[in-house]
Amino acid sequence: MDMFHLLLRRFGPQDWWPGETALEMMIGAVLTQNTNWKNVEKALKNLKDLHLLSLNNLRSLSVPELADMLRPAGYFNVKAKRLKNLIAFVFDRYHGNLDVLLKEETGLLREGLLSVKGIGPETADCILLYAAGRPIFVIDAYTHRILSRHSMIHEQATYDELQAFFMDHLPDDPGLFNEFHALIVRTGKAYCRRKPLCPECPLNSWGSIPPI
Repeated sequence: MDMFHLLLRRFGPQDWWPGETALEMMIGAVLTQNTNWKNVEKALKNLKDLHLLSLNNLRSLSVPELADMLRPAGYFNVKAKRLKNLIAFVFDRYHGNLDVLLKEETGLLREGLLSVKGIGPETADCILLYAAGRPIFVIDAYTHRILSRHSMIHEQATYDELQAFFMDHLPDDPGLFNEFHALIVRTGKAYCRRKPLCPECPLNSWGSIPPI
């Protein structure tokens, strides 16, 4: 928890994933790949303005129609296909009932999400944490970079190993996982870049092997 408190003191609460509904956060988990949330919000606004932000309406759109709405998020053709795959999964497995999906047992839901073409561990875990409120720690490139540079993990550590590292040391608290992940991303963008700014980083005083 030392790492969390150091980052929180430096940056303050991040208030991530301001989606109004679970559906928005599920869509956001797909759209945020290789872009930032501001661009995701622009794509969501396109859908909202045309009253398309519902499972049934999204299902009725063709991939090209949906892609046009998603242009602000970048890689819009790829993301449209992935989003259509996710929507098809909700209908095929949960009869289009998002409430049933959100009540699914965590392991089964994660397994199902990972079976969707284009949905990898990070996206699946974003859906579990931010949309379903499950205590799942999301791992991304920033997490790997920060921990490996502090010799907390080996450079070849897998996604599952990194996730287990956090979940074995932290209480099962979705709010904590949400905030911690956001703070790690903020640190990665501000300081732990490809060319790091170590002297200014809030984690600099740790040296090479800090506690979590």
